[in-house]
Amino acid sequence: MNTNNLSVRVLSLIFLGLTLVSCSTDDVDPALIEFGAAQNELNEANGTVTVTATLNASADGAVNIPLTISGTATLGTDYTMSASEITIASGSNSGSITLTAIQDNQVEGLETITLTTGNVPGVVTLSSFEAAITLLDDDADTDGDGVIDSEDECPDVAGVAENNGCPFLGFLINEVLYDPPSGAEGDANGDGTRDANDDEFIEFFNSGPELDMSGYKLYDASALSSGVPRHEFPTGTIVPANGVIVVFGGGNPTGSFGGAIVQVASDGQINMNNAGDLVTLEDASGNVVVTFDVEPLSDNPDESYTRNPDLTGDFVQHSSVAEANGALFSPGTKVDGSSF
Repeated sequence: MNTNNLSVRVLSLIFLGLTLVSCSTDDVDPALIEFGAAQNELNEANGTVTVTATLNASADGAVNIPLTISGTATLGTDYTMSASEITIASGSNSGSITLTAIQDNQVEGLETITLTTGNVPGVVTLSSFEAAITLLDDDADTDGDGVIDSEDECPDVAGVAENNGCPFLGFLINEVLYDPPSGAEGDANGDGTRDANDDEFIEFFNSGPELDMSGYKLYDASALSSGVPRHEFPTGTIVPANGVIVVFGGGNPTGSFGGAIVQVASDGQINMNNAGDLVTLEDASGNVVVTFDVEPLSDNPDESYTRNPDLTGDFVQHSSVAEANGALFSPGTKVDGSSF
């Protein structure tokens, strides 16, 4: 037997075995087998989503998986990413990044974020992987005017951003008490005494812009005939946008009245006739600004007439509004007693 040939054959078999072992372990690149988000929705209220990439084996060295970003959401405006690529550390088989939503006050509806993997040297990627995430907008806009409900002072009525989501309504009368209730419950001006004239009031609302009412004059029908106003607004009467001013017939009005400007009639009474009267407000130049006709509402209700809803509705008896909780009037405030 030729021992030299036998030795060569044995060495060849050993080399072949080592080669096969090497190819089955160290020389085979790891493969990307999983890529995706922990959940497919990202809440705008500073929500987070983790996106993870996983290999079928531990990496011998650090692996960086590049990501392509698409979708309708904008990186840096709608959300942030902890990194622009996913790094899998040496000795590990997975890595992740975090997406964090950016809170804003814009009505945007649903937006999308799509992350797609790219080719990675030293990693087998038979195809690209994709993670699709929906960014949820938490800015509701009930009335559809472009002002979100949390910023909208009139969330159920379409308005304009310049007026905090409320419509520009001009200058208007929102509530009138011409027939104060009898007894202590008729003390509308809060001075401790019920008086048929002192406790009459008219509530005005100015939706904007700021209004200088200096020299404006308030009349009932008989005062208009005589040319002598029931009330002349003093110099410096400035009503801000979305401000309220209440004029009582007299007395010593006591209370906060929702932060409204409060005045008493310079003539000592407004003198609205329960059987029917016409209230007229004129500006300093004698132009009619607004009127209120008592006659269609002259049923001696022992309570005020108020718009329902406030500012935009028709005049109804105050206690008939559920939000009034039985109250007979609300000078300076909304019908439910809250400030404008």
